[in-house]
Amino acid sequence: MAAGVLGIGKYVPERVLTNFDLEKIVDTSDEWIRTRTGIQERRIADDHTNTSDMAYYAAKNAIEDAGLKPEDIDMILVATVTPDRPFPSVACMIQDRLGCRNVPSMDLSAACAGFMYGMITAKQFIDTESCKHVLIVGVEKLSKITNWEDRSTAVLFGDAAAAVVMGPVSDGKGILSYELGSDGVGGKHLYQEGPFLIMNGREVFKFAVRQMGESAVNVVEKANLTKDDIDYLIPHQANIRIMEASRQRLDIPEEKMIKTVHKYGNTSSSSIPLALADALEGGKIKDGDILVLVGFGGGLTWGALALRWGK
Repeated sequence: MAAGVLGIGKYVPERVLTNFDLEKIVDTSDEWIRTRTGIQERRIADDHTNTSDMAYYAAKNAIEDAGLKPEDIDMILVATVTPDRPFPSVACMIQDRLGCRNVPSMDLSAACAGFMYGMITAKQFIDTESCKHVLIVGVEKLSKITNWEDRSTAVLFGDAAAAVVMGPVSDGKGILSYELGSDGVGGKHLYQEGPFLIMNGREVFKFAVRQMGESAVNVVEKANLTKDDIDYLIPHQANIRIMEASRQRLDIPEEKMIKTVHKYGNTSSSSIPLALADALEGGKIKDGDILVLVGFGGGLTWGALALRWGK
């Protein structure tokens, strides 16, 4: 039995912030944003909705989708860089709110690669039979650390949460290969200083284009697959140009890349599971499909995995 996905859930705030709305806030334009990032709109949580609230809603949906109850969960991992407060962790907060048993619960801080870190960490506990069902949530309220006067970053980010429940799946399904890494030398290019996120866009772009493509190719090779075996690439939804570079590195057709960046923007650790949830809702992903998930983030961090979908 391998470790795979048993259920998935998502939550996006109701408020939509379009590029035209941003034109009234900062010196930018819809055309400039769309041509450089692919983003048309993003979701923004209201002042009364915390990171833990969004995580709870997504987690509840994932547990229900898996056909499980909160008491069936053996571990909770939350990937976030925007927790409600430094401690207690968002994981502990939703453990209590969901009504889970007193299971191990912790937050992971790997920025936009956080969900990959969460899934691959969960795999270790499932493979060793230490845990049967692990809940992984990617959640960010990036609007609270966005400088709305900085046009280079204000146009990029949105708020959202998405979650999966992982557990044992049948032979041949689940995670087939993975890769994780970090390069702290690049930490100076993407970080939080005081209340705001700060990014050297040029350097992050160069890193992301190289690392996303390289990691995607690596997990395909590790799984003894070829590009023709890939049904869908689900990259971190940071920027359409970075995503396209990954697709081209894998040499797969455009219709095989899942894209949600246009409607959600960059939602950091929630972006990959959010794109996965949307693809499933749209009926794109079928049982037995080969998926390649790949992300990068502040740290600098990266992670990728190849997955055969199904239970």
